[in-house]
Amino acid sequence: MTEKTSHATVDDVARLAGVSTATVSRCLNAPDRVVAATREKVMAAVRTLNYTPNFGAKALASKRTGIIGAVVPTLENAVFAHGVDAFERSLEPGKFALLVASSGYDATREKHQIEALVARGADGLLLVGFDRDPAIYDWLAVRKVPYVLAWSSGEQHVFAGFDNQAGIAAMVRMVLDLGHRNIAMISGKTLGNDRARGRLEGACATLAEAGLAFRGVAEVAYGFEGGAAAFAGLMQDRAITAVICGNDVLAAGALRAAHRMGLRVPEDVTITGFDDIDIAEITSPELTTVRVPHTRMGEEAARLLQDLIAGKSGESVLLPTELVARGTHAPPAGSA
Repeated sequence: MTEKTSHATVDDVARLAGVSTATVSRCLNAPDRVVAATREKVMAAVRTLNYTPNFGAKALASKRTGIIGAVVPTLENAVFAHGVDAFERSLEPGKFALLVASSGYDATREKHQIEALVARGADGLLLVGFDRDPAIYDWLAVRKVPYVLAWSSGEQHVFAGFDNQAGIAAMVRMVLDLGHRNIAMISGKTLGNDRARGRLEGACATLAEAGLAFRGVAEVAYGFEGGAAAFAGLMQDRAITAVICGNDVLAAGALRAAHRMGLRVPEDVTITGFDDIDIAEITSPELTTVRVPHTRMGEEAARLLQDLIAGKSGESVLLPTELVARGTHAPPAGSA
């Protein structure tokens, strides 16, 4: 049997290549253990026959499917897109396939997506943040499905993430050091979102250390228009000289509103973001923000999850954030 067919078996490949079925299996699953000449013969037979391994049979034999699930709040946010991309690129080639679901920041939808991925045999899960019903973690534990959390940090679960409170605190201290005292914040929705809540709490705590409080806080849904509308509302208080934003998209919306209102940035008002996604470098002026380690976080999460799936212990990884000073910050107008 030498003609191309989608129904070729491992026996057909072995026969065409002149090797044993065990050698074919090694070539497909552990190619480094097969000499190059033999490996090339087998792979030539695979190509000729259009052979596809029976992953269902492999899953039954190994009790593994090779499927990893990732549930993210949205793929519209480049933060999650970059992180998931790095995560997938760091999975062992040929061993794992990634299924991605987007919950739309809906806790019930996320729960159903987690259940669906596990029902389809996911060997492990990548989840965003900690805020979810504790019963979900208990459910995963009973089913012995390992998971890694990203984009946050904490002590109760294995994570590859960063400290949202510390990241925003560094930005608030920089704004205070510039001389600003009349400061407002545009935050993402904090209900069910530990990342947004951590940033808001970290910012409030840092101001409190200086004996201050925000002159105004607006919680809005993720999006440019939400940031723009919140900024316009906050700036009815003309004493405000700086607006801290919980992410770069909200900050870009605030910048848009400032231009519409005839306010100069940073001469009239300082605006800062968080995440350092691509848009931060193309706003006018370029955005002062907090850089999140998207790529390394995805890589570390993939390493951790693969270790957990293999039965190894996993130690959480806390990654640093970094202030990126660009063009949207300056001392308040009239300061010495």
